[in-house]
Amino acid sequence: MSVLSDPAAHDRVRAVAWRDGALELLDQRLLPAREQRLRFDDAAAVARAIRDMVVRGAPAIGIAAAYGVVLAARARFAADGEAWTQTIAADLERLADARPTAVNLFWAIARMRGRIDALPAGVDPLPALLAEADAILAEDIAANRRMGELGAALIEPGRALLTHCNTGSLATGGYGTALGVIRSAWAGGRLTAVCADETRPWLQGARLTAWELVQDGIPVTLIAEGAAAHRMKQGDIGWVVVGADRITADGSAANKIGTYGLAVLARFHGVRFMVVAPSSTIDMSLASGGDIPIEMRAPAELLELGGTRVAAEGAQAWNPSFDVTPAALIDAIVTERGVVLAPDAAKMAALMA
Repeated sequence: MSVLSDPAAHDRVRAVAWRDGALELLDQRLLPAREQRLRFDDAAAVARAIRDMVVRGAPAIGIAAAYGVVLAARARFAADGEAWTQTIAADLERLADARPTAVNLFWAIARMRGRIDALPAGVDPLPALLAEADAILAEDIAANRRMGELGAALIEPGRALLTHCNTGSLATGGYGTALGVIRSAWAGGRLTAVCADETRPWLQGARLTAWELVQDGIPVTLIAEGAAAHRMKQGDIGWVVVGADRITADGSAANKIGTYGLAVLARFHGVRFMVVAPSSTIDMSLASGGDIPIEMRAPAELLELGGTRVAAEGAQAWNPSFDVTPAALIDAIVTERGVVLAPDAAKMAALMA
């Protein structure tokens, strides 16, 4: 078990940054083999980076899109003068179309659009929009630290946790959502072990979560998804802790494919299930999880591994990127606004009031 330590000691990774007039993204497709930061100075390239998963994780996608709006405004103002507030609409649409499920993307673009609409005519938009994007980044890190504290307080000392996909600094502005809870719980001496699903087909657990926790000095044990039930049966897993790309008004949560199955297994084995996400991930316009658009990705992601085909020729693939866990299987939703236990529509409405 960890001894008490400063949570900041377990928070060294940053995936999204604005430096010297450009957006820098840590290319998560190359981890853990190579750490490479790519620079982007136009909005179309940022949209491609989001679509191609250079950057991934709902909060990080939103932050990257906010800086994409900054780049678009700089270019449009230089080219179109006072008409830039109209011509930028195409750039905002391109950014919004990059990924369909993560609501933080649309939230961040809408917030930047509101800032654009409030600017006086003819004024260089760069300072105000850059300040807004910087604020989105800073608020995300602060929210993650708050969620880390709230979620860790739910965890009984002396238990292990299981997590899925990557929900740490790589998926956010910093510290992480579900991994923020893990960081806080580890620093507080509450955990005996952290288990991470490998998370097929992109292997975010194997490539990203394991790498990130090793970087931050938190021991991690990797398991195949198919081992999750057997691992829970051992009796030491106290919680499954995951993030979310969208949470609906009834408390259902869309997250990386495989999350729903973990929730079913957790309920059978008496393991509690926690979803950790900022309030910007909550979409009160959707009544239930069945309303969430689920992104379908290329069959090659399943049929191939590292560019080499592993499936039999002629086989087809069904490759949804997300699934939806109904509120009835969720024991706690943790946000920076507070914790919702046994979520339902009334409790979610009270949280977001």
